[in-house]
Amino acid sequence: MQIWVDADACPKVIKEILFRAAERVRVPVVLVANSPVQTPRSQWVRALQVSPGIDVADNEIVRRLSPGDLVITADIPLAWEVIEKGGHALNPRGERYTRDTIRERLGMRDFMDTLRASGINTGGPSTLSQKDRQAFANQLDRFLTSRPR
Repeated sequence: MQIWVDADACPKVIKEILFRAAERVRVPVVLVANSPVQTPRSQWVRALQVSPGIDVADNEIVRRLSPGDLVITADIPLAWEVIEKGGHALNPRGERYTRDTIRERLGMRDFMDTLRASGINTGGPSTLSQKDRQAFANQLDRFLTSRPR
């Protein structure tokens, strides 16, 4: 089992939680990004830089993903592909995407895209709060402690 991180948009504080978890439970964490990403010296953490372009990092994650792997992403279409391939997806706010929830999230995303395309300002996501960070850490811990060894 590996953890793949859609690292271009992943908040630094979430990466730090992942780095600590990698060391604690000895699980490989791979940060995939279009630009260089700082990682600690660790046998459990590495960065994979891909060429620039829309969805290049997402496509690389899906290509390398094995069933049972965990992907950290706020990208709903990527989460959909991960789940379809037998992986697990968790967003930086601690929401675990499942087969039951991903269709609704895709529908909402498409609806919001339609609103924005028609000129309506829908705003963006709120700043990552301490509550969000804690929710992420808790959900990650639940996932890692429930996985088969």
